[in-house]
Amino acid sequence: MTTTSEPVAYPFNEAEGLELNEAYTAAREADGLIRVKLQFGEPSWLATRWADARLVLGDRRFSRAAAGEHDQPRSQPTASQQGILSMDPPDHTRLRTLVTKAFTVRRVEEMRPRVREIAEGLVDDLIAMGSPVDLVENFALSLPVVVICELLGVPMADRPQFRAWSDSALSTSSLTADEFEQNREELRGYMRGLIAEHREHPADDLMTALIEARDDHDKLTELELVDMCVGILVAGHETTATQIPNFVYVLLENPERFAELRTDPGVIPAAVEELMRFVPLGAGANFPRYATEDVEVGGVLVKAGEPVLVAVGAANRDRLRFDAPEEVKFDRDGMQHLGFGHGVHHCLGAPLARVELQEALRALSARLPGLYLSGDIVWKTQMLVRGPRTMPVGW
Repeated sequence: MTTTSEPVAYPFNEAEGLELNEAYTAAREADGLIRVKLQFGEPSWLATRWADARLVLGDRRFSRAAAGEHDQPRSQPTASQQGILSMDPPDHTRLRTLVTKAFTVRRVEEMRPRVREIAEGLVDDLIAMGSPVDLVENFALSLPVVVICELLGVPMADRPQFRAWSDSALSTSSLTADEFEQNREELRGYMRGLIAEHREHPADDLMTALIEARDDHDKLTELELVDMCVGILVAGHETTATQIPNFVYVLLENPERFAELRTDPGVIPAAVEELMRFVPLGAGANFPRYATEDVEVGGVLVKAGEPVLVAVGAANRDRLRFDAPEEVKFDRDGMQHLGFGHGVHHCLGAPLARVELQEALRALSARLPGLYLSGDIVWKTQMLVRGPRTMPVGW
């Protein structure tokens, strides 16, 4: 079927909290797809059911690169078309292959002892400070920042700088297009300086390996090298740093699940997968896919040239795919959540994120079994991702 219904304003979720707006339930139960309109760009179809979401994310008839030819739906004033997230194969495959070897399950498992050491050390620091303490600043941010800085070869002393740039890159605030572009170019300039230092003094890190791929093998352009390092730096800490307090928040809201982690640490990997399914990280869907030919999705004919946004958080609560989707259950079989995406743009850092999240929950549940909220959470606002900006806890 096709429909010409008037698009509804999007996104649906509130910035504060992690609730999934009931408008998603209505959309999942409606016939076909619904039409939505973000603050910027053209109207779009919205996929909210698991099967529809998986189709759009995995089917090569949907293109990310084609977004550069349109006024793509977005929450930001400027459409970013640089970097691997804006590419299709074969260009996407060429760049992804260069980085994937650093994030294989085997390589990441070799990093687990170091990740555990960092997590344990941060808990030592929390205990030394005494409660109450901000879990975000003193644990959730620090863990992935240290890991990604060591992996990429970025000085920890520069963290405040790239933290501000990262916030800007993910902001949906009233930054003008010029301000947005200025922040992006400042981050690129910073990265160019680090790349120059690494060219002068090579090290055993991912940035040096990417520089060698650029200089010795001509596998990527200089701008691709810069944007790849920028993307790894931003994505490598922001999402994990946000999910750690999100996971803790959900566990404190479900104390029987937190107790389960304390009594049986072996359930922690399953807990991370379930929490990835349950927590709707994004404030709304972003990164539209454009149909390159007419494609039927959920009984709707998406015509060539039309965009589709995928609401991962809603798809992960689809009762047609998950039993009791509104409950947090660690014993689900063969879950296949979409928390790390699907298809060619499946999160390449997912193995590292899993290890960081597992070790974070392991350290907190084992060392701080009496963890509790000791004050009001200040939530991020005007960001693409949702989560606490500050989260006071005691134990």
